[in-house]
Amino acid sequence: MVRTGSQLELDLSDSYLTLDAGFDSQDNKDLIRDNNLQPVIRPNSRNTKDPEKIRLLFDDFKAVQHIYQKRHHIERCFAWADTYRKLVLRYEKLQVIHLGFRYLAYAMINLRWFIGKVPET
Repeated sequence: MVRTGSQLELDLSDSYLTLDAGFDSQDNKDLIRDNNLQPVIRPNSRNTKDPEKIRLLFDDFKAVQHIYQKRHHIERCFAWADTYRKLVLRYEKLQVIHLGFRYLAYAMINLRWFIGKVPET
């Protein structure tokens, strides 16, 4: 079941909504703003050959670029978790068991990172 912020009694006004460059259109940005959210969409320079127009697109994006970069960290985390089949396809019926496997996978990911940083002697 999908619940919206109003159903959960959350105030999401002035929150950021981050989307791929494929969603870069004025209609989408207007729709997001109409719902009291701030769009964070990387400009897509398709069909734009004029360097001045491209510069203007990216000048507006620079103010929220730091938020868009955090999106990469979240996507990377999901991609790492997807390397473990047990997390991709949920076999467990109990939430606590599934959560335990998630913690184990994250521990393995961190362990690989930590061991990879150790200098060889």
